[in-house]
Amino acid sequence: MSENHDCGCGHHHAEEESKYDFVLAEYNCTPNEEEVAAAVKRIIEEKVEQNNTVEVKKFLFNCIDLTTLKCTDSEESVMAFTEKVNQFDDSYPDLKNVAAICVYPNFAKIVSDTLQVEDVEIACVSGGFPSSQTFQEIKIAETAMAVHEGATEIDIVLNVGKFLSGDYEGVCDEIQELKSVCGERHLKVILETGALKSAENIKKASILSMYSGADFIKTSTGKESPAATPGAAYVMCSAIKEYYQKTGIKIGFKPAGGINTVHDALVYYTIVKELLGEEWLSNELFRLGTSRLANLCLSEILGKETRFF
Repeated sequence: MSENHDCGCGHHHAEEESKYDFVLAEYNCTPNEEEVAAAVKRIIEEKVEQNNTVEVKKFLFNCIDLTTLKCTDSEESVMAFTEKVNQFDDSYPDLKNVAAICVYPNFAKIVSDTLQVEDVEIACVSGGFPSSQTFQEIKIAETAMAVHEGATEIDIVLNVGKFLSGDYEGVCDEIQELKSVCGERHLKVILETGALKSAENIKKASILSMYSGADFIKTSTGKESPAATPGAAYVMCSAIKEYYQKTGIKIGFKPAGGINTVHDALVYYTIVKELLGEEWLSNELFRLGTSRLANLCLSEILGKETRFF
């Protein structure tokens, strides 16, 4: 909370402000935009093609958070969506299923009641998605209800407005409170990198989110433009690497929004592999937020156009 202090300026100063500035001071929070662009260009030109294999595509499929976040979603459509995931195991017994089904929180129970296959998580967006603009009490209640209804993972949105205003305490308090509601369940914090714009903002938001309890940091909601970009992914993965080196804690990475081709997914896979290494190449630490990628990936794995989902 804010308290008066004795500098005579007449302003309220956040007691915690120096705490968050101190945290950020431990990291390189001013990445060079040109160096980031050059590094991404080099990775795409020199490294992506060697990962263009069926085995990698099978892995990518197993990292998909199969997502439906439409205003037209209904109990019937979400049930049918979930049934497709159930049917996948029987239709393709040699392939691993998607990592999770991602829905609005009011559909958590439908997915929980319908889902029959193992190793597929139930992810819900929450906390005033996609803008994060509502009362914190609503965010807490929405998240608690989603968990109660069966969500095993929660995706929230960083309070971008507070972040850009410099209210780091407000940003971090929100995340910490929502993580406490989630308990052991994974909390993914969406940075909305298209709204943050600069590499410096993306780096700072990444660090503050991880410091506040994020288990994953995620690029975008898919509702803002631009959504995921390789440049943002590079900065976020650099932050994850630095955070791991300082704390020993592994944080996951999830690009989402704008992943329109298998090549796009391979680019993100390659950035993770190059910056974070093989240890991050599991769906415990790498996810892809998309719906269209599932059929595209499946088509390339099977060698023929496939529209299963």
